[in-house]
Amino acid sequence: MISESSNKILVIEDDNVTRDLYLKGLKAKGFDTISADNGLAGIQQVQEYIPDLVICDITMPDIDGYSVLNALRQDPLTAIIPFIFLTGSSSKADVRKAMELGADDYLTKPSTLDELLRAIAIRLQKQANLQNWCTMKSEKALKSVFADNTTVAIAQDTPNREAIIPSKSIFPAIPQLKEVFDFIEAHYHQGITLCDVAVAVGYSPAYLTNRVARQTGETVNCWIVKRRMAGARFLLQNNNQTIEKIAKALGYQDVSHFSRQFRQHHGLPPQAWRKQHQLGYQKQVKLW
Repeated sequence: MISESSNKILVIEDDNVTRDLYLKGLKAKGFDTISADNGLAGIQQVQEYIPDLVICDITMPDIDGYSVLNALRQDPLTAIIPFIFLTGSSSKADVRKAMELGADDYLTKPSTLDELLRAIAIRLQKQANLQNWCTMKSEKALKSVFADNTTVAIAQDTPNREAIIPSKSIFPAIPQLKEVFDFIEAHYHQGITLCDVAVAVGYSPAYLTNRVARQTGETVNCWIVKRRMAGARFLLQNNNQTIEKIAKALGYQDVSHFSRQFRQHHGLPPQAWRKQHQLGYQKQVKLW
């Protein structure tokens, strides 16, 4: 069962009586509610509060519900938020257009509160199932921590036998995000994604992305990649393992993906970067 008290729902409806009726019914069922009386205000509310679900009318002044949905689906921060149309139009063309834009459900007025609550429950449960899937994926990754001991082998090839951790952290010292960065630091080499981090810290992916971006100017995925790139530089400069082994040690399943990403960040493919930067390493080896 979904815990209603933990779910924030936004109602976008230009008719005051109808909007208040929805809000009253949802509050009575324990939902945390916010509202907007037009499409533009609705988009702003979504971007500010990142609700768990949006209920929206179609026919409204300024911009209609279709435009609201289209705007939300194009923004990575709001694209996965469940969206339900609740409108007076029941034509097949309107329903088809809503589905093509990415609506999760389409209810026609008049609808009973029970009908609306059932639709909400279904969409929230679907989100919960996705969250559970991400959790299982994360746990599976944790259980298979370098079963092939790739990282250990690479670490042992370095002269001082250190792990693939640069001496200085790449993450900003933001107390509110310490749990996020600690998780990335501990698991970046396991192929983690935004979803894994969100599950670990107890936030929805959309909310976490918005929170981290606001405080750092970078997304969660960007920080994961930055940490992997720091590890890549360390390994490329301090040992002679193949690019494929280094890529796997950093959580990449595809060496081509690693090479492309490395080149995007450094302007050179990994092997060429290594040739330019291993001179210092070789001098150190001679000193030892």
